[in-house]
Amino acid sequence: MENFDQIFILLAGREGIGFNFDILETGVINIALLLAILFVVGKDFLGSQLEERQEIIIRGVQDAEEKFNEASARLAEAQKQLMQSQVIISEIKKETAITKKALLKSDALKASQDLGVRFGRALATLSYREQQVFSEIKEQLITLALKNVLGSIKDDLNPKKQSELITTNINKLGGQL
Repeated sequence: MENFDQIFILLAGREGIGFNFDILETGVINIALLLAILFVVGKDFLGSQLEERQEIIIRGVQDAEEKFNEASARLAEAQKQLMQSQVIISEIKKETAITKKALLKSDALKASQDLGVRFGRALATLSYREQQVFSEIKEQLITLALKNVLGSIKDDLNPKKQSELITTNINKLGGQL
């Protein structure tokens, strides 16, 4: 804030603010010549750069417009297809509901008859399987019993007992052979 006040104090201490009309002292000619040289020399360079930039920008805008138009067309087509598919889906749902009702009404009796036949088959199959299982169990019990009997006979009949048994049976038969 003090600097700001000092500016006014310095200006007030002088005679005032004014224009300096001395062209040589102010350097207006130098500035004008510099601007003229820049304008003449830089005109072609800056002009070509600006034209290239303008062309690039125009091409970019045109590309963006083309892409926008393509996207808009695709969006419109997609929306059209969406509406068509929604109509088709609603029709399919209606037809499915109608078909389902018709099938339920017409097939109720057939389904109950079919269920009765299947239940009968299931009972017959179950009965047959039950007989098979009982047969298999009997076979396994007989096999186990025979194994147990053979095992006990083998354990009980050692070679000494076998020879005694053979001798006893021969004696019982006597000479009847």
